[in-house]
Amino acid sequence: MSQARPSDPILVFNIETVADTDAARRIYPQLAELNDADTLSALTAIRMQEAGHDFMRLPLQRIVCISALYIKDGNFSLFSLTADKFSEKDILTKFVRAFSDLEKLPQLISWNGSGFDIPVLIYRAMQYDLSAPWLFEEGDRIKNMRFDNYINRFHTRHLDLMDRFSQYGASHREAMDIVASLYGLPGKTNIDGSMVGDLVTNEDWQALSIYCESDVMNTWLIYLRWLRLTGQLSSQDFDSWQQQSYDYLVKHTQADGSIRHQAFIADWSSAPNS
Repeated sequence: MSQARPSDPILVFNIETVADTDAARRIYPQLAELNDADTLSALTAIRMQEAGHDFMRLPLQRIVCISALYIKDGNFSLFSLTADKFSEKDILTKFVRAFSDLEKLPQLISWNGSGFDIPVLIYRAMQYDLSAPWLFEEGDRIKNMRFDNYINRFHTRHLDLMDRFSQYGASHREAMDIVASLYGLPGKTNIDGSMVGDLVTNEDWQALSIYCESDVMNTWLIYLRWLRLTGQLSSQDFDSWQQQSYDYLVKHTQADGSIRHQAFIADWSSAPNS
């Protein structure tokens, strides 16, 4: 490739979760004798009483999908780890392997990763005796990570775009769908986060992974705009990376032999700013 390359390798990720009814029964003894459906109903009522909304506490978010876009040496790989094929422990184990080689630690990109994805990963991984030391290294063992680590909010090894765009909460944090749509990107298609529980119940794993991967692609394409804004890509290189991303997604969908990302591609192609 002739164009300038962003930090290499890059890992753009997103998780999807459902309420963990088993954990809920441990935390709330009054739910101990209930089945899953009744536990979820009761847990929702408890949460409404606690917080005025039904968004579950982060420790009670069971991971059912992690999707990621991995880019190294200009080569793209978009994939999902879903609960129909892997246990939650296996999903987490496979994900944290990306941080096992100190010489190949990726640039981590997310939308609200600091506020949601990473805390959920921490709560859930600690249930399974997992270890990811370099993901949490702050310079005690690796001195040069004191000022360049994934944990410090103001470092860039993990770039949470939502956090950065809001100036770390100084302004309102916007939903990714709003920002993506502003830039002529597909944003959400016909699924949103409120539907994840039903997708899991109905075992519609393809729809779930497509949804999660679409969020990853939106995040990546917003990140390209961030690189252009901050002077890390020229306009020509920005256009080249956008085109390569589009070409990869088309090829990825065709290779899959399905309609996997056709809606995303169609929305992206028809956008006035695409």
